[in-house]
Amino acid sequence: MITKEIEALIAAALKEDMPRGDITSESVVPSKTLSRALLVAKQEGILAGIDVACRVFQKIDPGTSFNRLSSDGQAFKPGDILAEIEGRAVVLLKGERTALNFLQRLSGIATTTRKFADAVAGTKAKILDTRKTTPGLRALEKYAVKMGGGENHRMDLSSMVLIKDNHLMVCEDIKEAVRRARKKAERGVLIEVEVTNYGQAKDAVQSGADWIMLDNMPLAQMKKIVDWVDGRLKIEVSGNVDLDNVRKIAKLGVDYISVGKLTHSYSSVDLSLEFLGVLFQPINRAELEIRRRKVKR
Repeated sequence: MITKEIEALIAAALKEDMPRGDITSESVVPSKTLSRALLVAKQEGILAGIDVACRVFQKIDPGTSFNRLSSDGQAFKPGDILAEIEGRAVVLLKGERTALNFLQRLSGIATTTRKFADAVAGTKAKILDTRKTTPGLRALEKYAVKMGGGENHRMDLSSMVLIKDNHLMVCEDIKEAVRRARKKAERGVLIEVEVTNYGQAKDAVQSGADWIMLDNMPLAQMKKIVDWVDGRLKIEVSGNVDLDNVRKIAKLGVDYISVGKLTHSYSSVDLSLEFLGVLFQPINRAELEIRRRKVKR
């Protein structure tokens, strides 16, 4: 998953944190001192971004050893050790915050997504993300959604036609808007129309759209449209979706439920990097167990 774009993001993040180096670590820690550290979970969650965390350390020093003990998409609980890292102590100190910044946020997205995915389990509905992502981090954040059990909606404005309310303020007729899109878009590009009432839904279906998005509708109105469509095209629901109502929406028989909260209102997962001292010295197992017990409390 480490593309050229993600490599550039990591480089920019390290540059942001160390514009002129790490003056503390470089002053205090001998450059050749070796150390080991553990990546430890301090709360439960779903892991996402472990390869990014690894790449942070190895970008500073390719000789850094990063042993993954958990994989993206796996659940963890307080006290779980997710990775073991060995290398020059100054490298571990330099990369600590940047690695955790990526990992905590991506795992937060995956954890939030898993809650929504679990809430609709047993229905045909799939949880989708949106374009409400952090500028520059969309690829990573959408990856985290998939690790949490969700699916990706369009990646960008170039990958799918989605005719929304603001488009219809300019081109008021849904059928005409779909006709124009079908004429202009490349073959195979899907066309979706956002609708806010039954009449708009009928126009969108009759125009030959591939999807319709039911935006901010009450459940009764959604059900009326789902029943009328009767599987002729994909139906997505969007707007004010939360964990209290997502299963009720899913049970209507819709295909997709998009949730902006996955990438704009999640909580970062609490993870930490626990240093175990200088390499080649015995690990104080008793001290490590005390630390883990404190985390679980």
